[in-house]
Amino acid sequence: MDQSVAIQETLAEGEYCIIISFPAVQGVLYEGDSRQSRLLGLVRHSLEHGGQEHALFLYTHRRMAITGDDVTLDQIVPVSRDFTLEEGAPRTHFLLLCVGSDVTIQLDTAELSLVFQLPFGSHTRTFLQEVARACPGFDPATQDPGFQWLSRYKCVEPESDSRTLRVWNLARDTWPGYTTIGRGRYPSRKGRWGLEGRGDGTSYFRLEEVARGGGCAGPGDGRRDEELEEAGREMSAAASSRERVFAGGSNFENSRSNGKSLLGDQSSGGQDKAENSLTRQNKSKSEITDLVRSSTITVSDKAHILSMQKFGLRDTIVKSHLVQKEDDYTYIQNFRFFVGTYNVNGQSPKECLRPWLSHSIQAPDVYCVGFQELDLSKEAFFFHDTPKEEEWFKAVSDSLHPDAKYAKVKLIRMVGIMLLLYVKQEHAAYISEVETETVGTGIMGRMGNKGGVAIRFQLHNTSICIVNSHLAAHIEEYERRNQDYKDICSRMQFSQIDRSLPALTISKHDVILWLGDLNYRIEVLDVEKVKKLIEEKAFQTLYAYDQLKIQVAAKTVFDGYTEGEITFQPTYKYDTGSDDWDTSEKCRAPAWCDRILWKGKNITQLSYQSHMALKTSDHKPVSSEFDIGVKVINDELYRKTLEEIVHSLDKMENANIPSVSLSKREFCFQNVKYMQLQVESFTIHNGQVPCQFEFINKPDEESYCKQWLTANPSRGFLLPDSDIEIELELFVNKTTATKLNSGEDKIEDILVLHLDRGKDYFLSVSGNYLPSCFGSPIHTLCYMRQPILDLPLETVSELTLMPVQTEDDGSRLESPMEIPKELWMMVDYLYRNAIQQEDLFQQPGLRLEFEHIRDCLDTGMIDNLSASNHSVAEALLLFLESLPEPVICYNAYHSCLECSGNYTASKQVIFTLPTFHKNVFNYLMAFLQELLKNSAKNHLDENILASIFSSLLLRNPAGHQNLEMADKKKAQEFIHQFLCNTL
Repeated sequence: MDQSVAIQETLAEGEYCIIISFPAVQGVLYEGDSRQSRLLGLVRHSLEHGGQEHALFLYTHRRMAITGDDVTLDQIVPVSRDFTLEEGAPRTHFLLLCVGSDVTIQLDTAELSLVFQLPFGSHTRTFLQEVARACPGFDPATQDPGFQWLSRYKCVEPESDSRTLRVWNLARDTWPGYTTIGRGRYPSRKGRWGLEGRGDGTSYFRLEEVARGGGCAGPGDGRRDEELEEAGREMSAAASSRERVFAGGSNFENSRSNGKSLLGDQSSGGQDKAENSLTRQNKSKSEITDLVRSSTITVSDKAHILSMQKFGLRDTIVKSHLVQKEDDYTYIQNFRFFVGTYNVNGQSPKECLRPWLSHSIQAPDVYCVGFQELDLSKEAFFFHDTPKEEEWFKAVSDSLHPDAKYAKVKLIRMVGIMLLLYVKQEHAAYISEVETETVGTGIMGRMGNKGGVAIRFQLHNTSICIVNSHLAAHIEEYERRNQDYKDICSRMQFSQIDRSLPALTISKHDVILWLGDLNYRIEVLDVEKVKKLIEEKAFQTLYAYDQLKIQVAAKTVFDGYTEGEITFQPTYKYDTGSDDWDTSEKCRAPAWCDRILWKGKNITQLSYQSHMALKTSDHKPVSSEFDIGVKVINDELYRKTLEEIVHSLDKMENANIPSVSLSKREFCFQNVKYMQLQVESFTIHNGQVPCQFEFINKPDEESYCKQWLTANPSRGFLLPDSDIEIELELFVNKTTATKLNSGEDKIEDILVLHLDRGKDYFLSVSGNYLPSCFGSPIHTLCYMRQPILDLPLETVSELTLMPVQTEDDGSRLESPMEIPKELWMMVDYLYRNAIQQEDLFQQPGLRLEFEHIRDCLDTGMIDNLSASNHSVAEALLLFLESLPEPVICYNAYHSCLECSGNYTASKQVIFTLPTFHKNVFNYLMAFLQELLKNSAKNHLDENILASIFSSLLLRNPAGHQNLEMADKKKAQEFIHQFLCNTL
């Protein structure tokens, strides 16, 4: 959750929190022997004369800071001329230094010095870059910052004990290495690529060939600081917060492994909680530690200069050649991977997981452990927070192989889908470039009850992606499962450390391990026949009817992936607590829902099995062990290869001007439709000079193209005589549809393709958009008695631009309808066909069926409408979401929140809405009340419907998209009133 809202509430008018520490950088503050969680916000103040000043605001906070009441201002650090931020690791804290991991920084001014540990990841890097940009310049002619505006803020009074002291005497020469933001330098680490700074505070990069050192610096006396290790464990747990969770993220704050809640409610006095049983009972056998992270790099990094921003063309060429010649300086070494998946059916752990996680003799080098249905409660679905996360994290940590010590690299969760990654401690130094991502594929294509989570990382010189997915349920929904898989593949994109590089997709990895409850069932056979074949252990006969096998053979999903031979009985569905097949009323047929597949080279599967000993869930857990060949760098060969590349570059005449040829420069997109992707492609062929290309912004424009267009990739590098294919993707959604309907925007654009040190190439994009009821205002549709595609474009434009408050004055040839006919068509269809449909508005539909529904609505061919109830229900939700002015107008939003809980006042707010909006609201409430009359069949209740429809009918005003949890609950309460009372 974005906690910047909480900080913003504490600021005066004129101040703005431009970056917040959670999910970017929620830090642990070291104060002597104390470790305390702080929320960091970089606050910008605009001066009257046009300049800006910045300060870091440090807050104590509750576990989840939702409003300003949840945070307390602890300290303010002006970003002044003497401000420096040094990145590294003080030896005095005995940190385990590992690449691509948590960052320790020291903040210094003339008055104080602070030490923080920040979570590794792109958000922390962005935070540090923003702080760097905020540092004032060193021009003597520039007036010193005055910071008069800070006088209005009052921090909490410090206590008298030693923990409140703000200054530490940590000499910089005791640090093994550091980088400085502000006036400092960036000393090169021995054995690393060096980053240097100039005296004016700006930074540049120096390509320097030096000996490549080890990736891990241990404590000087060989002892671990247990307290710091435990604090680091909590910080890494917080650092694993769901980064950019689009639909249904997690608020996993910490794993309290030392009995202290670093992220606890500060208002409670910070009292220690009871000793948490996550502390291992037998540390001599196994010890769980987090991967304590620093900003250093590792010998496994191909060329670390590549992950830094603003490197030159020469460095780019070095990288490209190193990648091409990778086989010349690497060798293959096998690592043992354990991959496990378990649908726990919303249960808490009730039994030891070692029969699943530690069944083999040899301790795995890497653990990839995935869960589905971690929590089935409405709170987890709608508010994304659950105590089950910590319970299962502890259960896994306690059950890893007893013959090894492990470091937790990452935890990622989206609603009930969770993925954990551990490595042996000795391999932690060779883990880098860790990123996480989530994709929700539930209702409206984004809710997080179904979908996937993933972790990608580098192990030595091999890129690995682990995907845990939970696909659509029910035996007949195999096409929906296929669509979920494709959505995860297309939408799962990992940011690179260098933000100028295009995002990585799942397929752009050397090794892919895909696990989860894929939900494919046994088809054709009846339940008794399936059970009989299982009893006879005729698994291969039964496997012939497996939906996943059939779909893979048809190349509709998992093309290029491999699955091992299935020699175990189906893993679903059992009576909880037993090995008996489902005896419930539904009596589900057994199926291999829980699967593990892989893709890549040098992968050998050693085992693939289920674990019948575990009986907590209606699923049985599945595991597979692999020996995976990982590319490891030979340092001597690496240096030799690098020398050859640099030597060849020295001979190159860089004065040559790059030149490319384009296979196509004009692109026409015909009959573009709402939410229907169109793609045109062309090829760039490079000449004899290496070049970098990029689509650049035109003058006075914020982006290189209009919102409905994307070039993929938008930038890149080409070696001599090489080619790259560029795809231009056109997709109209709720953001862009209204202006295309009104004619304020057209499918017209010019793209500028720029070559570094070369010329610009111009590409023309044109086409036509077919207006749609999706993205059209309510009152516009009420005045359209004919289908929108039957009207002249001029009429559609005129009606779309008509003010929302317009009432019929009798001057029009046709009087308006009370509600849009398109809305009536969908609601009427659902009333006639889906009034008793189970999981209505919760089960997603099919994309092709949505396109059919859209075309029927836009052409008026309602008699041709043939789609599943779930697809029509989802189309209704998408229609409401696409309205440029929501059903309850933006100007009534705050009034609705204020009177939630007062039904009389709430009805009065609805009464003041424009006539068409009021009609639509009352019509929808009446329909939802009819659904509730059939709740015994459709299993809907007021809470579910209020949660789903509140965010669609009652949207916060444009420009304030960060909805606070308190407001979200008020909005649900407002809608809830109308579902429970007579209209």
